[in-house]
Amino acid sequence: MNGPEIHVEFAPELRPFVAGDRRRGATPLVTDGVSTLGHVVESLGVPLTEVGTLLVDGRPVPVAHVPRAGESVTVRPVERPQRVPGAPLRFLLDVHLGTLARRLRLLGVDTAYESTDIGDPALAARSAAEKRVMLSRDRGLLRRRELWAGGYVYSTRPEEQLRDVLDRFRPELRPWTRCTACNGLLKEATKDEVADQLAGGTRRTYDVFAQCTACGRAYWKGAHHEQLEAIVERALTEYAS
Repeated sequence: MNGPEIHVEFAPELRPFVAGDRRRGATPLVTDGVSTLGHVVESLGVPLTEVGTLLVDGRPVPVAHVPRAGESVTVRPVERPQRVPGAPLRFLLDVHLGTLARRLRLLGVDTAYESTDIGDPALAARSAAEKRVMLSRDRGLLRRRELWAGGYVYSTRPEEQLRDVLDRFRPELRPWTRCTACNGLLKEATKDEVADQLAGGTRRTYDVFAQCTACGRAYWKGAHHEQLEAIVERALTEYAS
């Protein structure tokens, strides 16, 4: 490029997205003179889903601003908690975030999940059609314009992923109300209604059951209940309104 030179500085939270030489304060950048500031920021590696306020010489500007020579740009992260306007807060997760999807569903958060790789265009289209926030670690996917909204999942550890999503979006928590397998709503069920899914020991030991209204899967307080209860209690303690 051979156009206006600007200086760009990223907030510390955004610096992991950019090349090492741009992580230390404001650095010069030669632009082409026609690209928007949003395009410039994304070309440096930062998805716009992670960008909050853009400041040019200290004043807020839209992503459509076209930089001029000598301008100093500051890129801030999204504010937390992040408010997503429009539809009720719902999520869509890609194939790599299955554990996070199950934990969000455990907390009663409406979470769609693709267990196979259907491709970025299909994921972006579903996000737009269903007005779901796309959660992913794929920066290319999060740069797709057809997304309704999106958020980068920063950690590879499910515990940290869950805390990050809850802290950023603060969804309403309604634990034990959704199927962790398919996201359907649960209802109380009698032992007879779910008898075909119960082994002999379970039939003798347990009397309280729930069943998914969508896929029919049965639930009871089995061997892993204490572990799940700990996840729920921690989330409610830290993030419930």
